[in-house]
Amino acid sequence: LIDNAYDPDVNAKQMWIDKTIINENVCLTFMDNGNGMNADKLHKMLSFGFSDKVTLNGHVPVGLYGNGFKSGSMRLGKDAIVFTKNGDIMSVGMLSQTFLEITKAEHVIVPIISFNKSRKVMKPDESTASLRAILDHSLFSTEEELLAELDAVIGKKGTRIIIWNLRREKNEQTEFDFNTDKYDIRIPADLDEVTGKRGYKKQERQDQIVPESDYSLRAYCSILYLKPRMQIIIRGQKVQTQLVSKSLAHIERDVYKPKFLAPKTVRITFGFNCRNKDHYGMMMYHRNRLIKAYERVGYQLKANNMGVGVIGIIECNFLKPTHNKQDFDYTNEYRRTIHALGEKLNDYWNEMQAKKTEYPLEVLVEDIQKRPDQTWVQCDICLKWRKLPDGIDRLPEKWYCSYNPDPQFR
Repeated sequence: LIDNAYDPDVNAKQMWIDKTIINENVCLTFMDNGNGMNADKLHKMLSFGFSDKVTLNGHVPVGLYGNGFKSGSMRLGKDAIVFTKNGDIMSVGMLSQTFLEITKAEHVIVPIISFNKSRKVMKPDESTASLRAILDHSLFSTEEELLAELDAVIGKKGTRIIIWNLRREKNEQTEFDFNTDKYDIRIPADLDEVTGKRGYKKQERQDQIVPESDYSLRAYCSILYLKPRMQIIIRGQKVQTQLVSKSLAHIERDVYKPKFLAPKTVRITFGFNCRNKDHYGMMMYHRNRLIKAYERVGYQLKANNMGVGVIGIIECNFLKPTHNKQDFDYTNEYRRTIHALGEKLNDYWNEMQAKKTEYPLEVLVEDIQKRPDQTWVQCDICLKWRKLPDGIDRLPEKWYCSYNPDPQFR
């Protein structure tokens, strides 16, 4: 759902994710200030297996198969309603398992209606059945309530998604933890008390301290994009996104030259994690989007201190992610890539150890380094990332280009 707002056809600058209660139903809401959709585009988004996403101005869409909204929303809850406006037309569409079950529908029916600038239903004769379905089977029982939700979309363009009938555990608690942190949405401890089985499909982490990004939406969103542009606000508080490849210490760059990609090459960045040296491994992205985080390779797989603290970053556009974008297909190319990354990480580690031997009075980065080689910050207006001079330790909650100590970037 976040990818949809980020993609070039929507091009949102901000996305808000929140929890709300409507008619005693706990709901998840997703709202963006992107380009919005007309009824035809909304129908394509709600229909299965359709995608017309293309690259715009070098901005490559994350997904191409047209199933992201359907699989994503229906994984979170049984029912979803979408409010969208594109400047001229306002549309409402519903994808509801409950509606399909109650009406015993043999095919997936997606009710959609549109309002014109005068806030009147367009094509009223054709829209009667869809309007009735939405009012009877959604959280909103009048046209006025639908229009009020459209008014909640900030600005003239944008989209607001409400998901309800959220998945629940056997104890009737929602699948998500909204209480531990009022500014986060978290996955609770994933061991079923009765069966002892894992309740969630997470990245396997044997003998590894589980990173916050595995169970915190806020932490996950902070590293979700290799080159973050869109701001994400979770439960009213902005996510402090990281420019991951610029947030390391003792950065070195390498090149991967697989035969199956010749003559193309792939750049790899290595460095030490300044935030938490217990979290290390490869950060594997695909089309700018994180697929695997802290995947240990090479020395890091051994039960010693070799490779500890080292982060590697690679954009693997040549590999194929699984449908849920939580892993890569286990192909021969993937296995070769992991092996090569292990060797290159070992080379980086050996080089750092050689420097330690050569300059014994210097304490190596994994022991004391708390600052990245460079400090970068994102402007809250233009959303561009700016490099700051050395020595800046603290930044305000909101930062603008006019704050830059370097006058040429103000």
